Amino acid sequence: MKYSWKELARKMGIEVEILENKEAKELKKFVDELMVPTHCQFCQGLDLSIENPVHHPSYELTPACNHDCIFCYSNVAVKLGKAPKPGYYGWENPRAITISQYGEPLLSPRIVEVNKMLRRRFPEARLDLQTNGSLLTEGLWQKLDFDIVMISLDAASREKHKMITNADTFDNVVNALRIVGADKSVRSIVRTIFMPGINDEDIPKIAELAASLGVDEMMLQPLTVHKLNEERLRKAGLDFERAESIRELLKVAMGAKKYIDVRISGCLLVQLKKMDALTLYNIYKISKEISPLVKRKKMGIKAKLR
Repeated sequence: MKYSWKELARKMGIEVEILENKEAKELKKFVDELMVPTHCQFCQGLDLSIENPVHHPSYELTPACNHDCIFCYSNVAVKLGKAPKPGYYGWENPRAITISQYGEPLLSPRIVEVNKMLRRRFPEARLDLQTNGSLLTEGLWQKLDFDIVMISLDAASREKHKMITNADTFDNVVNALRIVGADKSVRSIVRTIFMPGINDEDIPKIAELAASLGVDEMMLQPLTVHKLNEERLRKAGLDFERAESIRELLKVAMGAKKYIDVRISGCLLVQLKKMDALTLYNIYKISKEISPLVKRKKMGIKAKLR
């Protein structure tokens, strides 16, 4: 049987006095009150009894993207030749499906067709669109039918956005947030990656901007550092130590919470809720160790939908 250090100390007859500073207590209270991101509901990563959890299913349309973000894990997968080919990855009776985990789905001319196809095939499933928003127009939006729309925005200015994405599309992304924020039949989410030294000061501003556009939620995610994006992040000014600090992530989330419903990755949150204030205050954890694996198998559902 495994014991915590506090339990071992008590068994040895040692009095343990835990000094929890004010900030640690505030972080613990904040974590205990945080809700799981809407997108993370139904993900196996929320169940700590599952040893190797997987994300809920996805339909991949294209590995291509019109952004070249300095942090993007999808770009890393493409460079490693591990990006999935177009098609459905999941199981027969999903509770949620994401379009898509890789690439920019709105680049595909099949986005409307696949959206309708999935709605017919899986009428009970929640459909999530994950996009950088740069190609979303009013006309296209009227043809789409999603329950959740996640739009990525990691900067509060055109200049910073261009530096991060290598694309001059800030105004388009803001307009996309405005479009989905105005449609209360969907859950609109701004998806932001925590990159201290690069965008930590932008995050409360992004939250305030998104809230002013009617966006419902901010999903704040820790950064995944890979050898293929490490040098780009270094040149951009990433503070690698702070990027791994849970405390720093939570402090930024607390600042953004003043403006919008902020939530952090569900697979991380369920672990943080189990920690005491002192552990929470001091823990360092790299995101690739706490994110569920993406290991779904491709299923040929297209023929069934004809």
